[in-house]
Amino acid sequence: MSLFDRFVREYDLWYEKPFGRSAFELELECVRGILESPEMALEVGVGTGRFASALGIGFGIDPSFGMLKIAKERGITCVQGVGESLPFKDESFDLLLLVVTLCFVEDPFSVIKECARVLKRDGRLVLGLVLGESPWAEFYREKASKGHPIYRHARFYTFEEIKDILSEAGLSLERVRSTLFENPQDTEPVKNREIREGYFPEAGFTCLRAVRIPL
Repeated sequence: MSLFDRFVREYDLWYEKPFGRSAFELELECVRGILESPEMALEVGVGTGRFASALGIGFGIDPSFGMLKIAKERGITCVQGVGESLPFKDESFDLLLLVVTLCFVEDPFSVIKECARVLKRDGRLVLGLVLGESPWAEFYREKASKGHPIYRHARFYTFEEIKDILSEAGLSLERVRSTLFENPQDTEPVKNREIREGYFPEAGFTCLRAVRIPL
């Protein structure tokens, strides 16, 4: 059973709570501003399909059967599987999206390498991340230390670590956007709605867009 199969209802209801709803709307705008309009797009770690549905991404993959049942109800064509071994042919997609997924995979390099494999030439990979140097990552690490059932499985990577993984996988970073510029908390609606171009270590959510380097 996938980790998230045990928390499907709790996970999806998080998006209906005051903080979750406002954070999702802000993160969605951050991601939307960095996407292009792909014909074939896949979200890796699609979860219950919230981002994919809102962004018009037609395909999703996730190890959690329970999550995929909800994503399918949101109109996503779903496949059960893991990012380390994507069940798709080479150069199948124009765009791949991963939102807060890398922190929960066993081998982030293998996932990014697989993403590069299934991207078409000049295809784009978009990541939505809580970076390791962010105060928000420290906030979630503190929750993990107290036994939080989900965050205790998370590992947050720094901006430099992500850049290195992308480069080693044959992807070139071309754009960064950042948001969630306020003190970490998870109960009240987000007040600061600012989205900035570029990398900021104090941001709680960072979007990176990388292009596959043609061989």
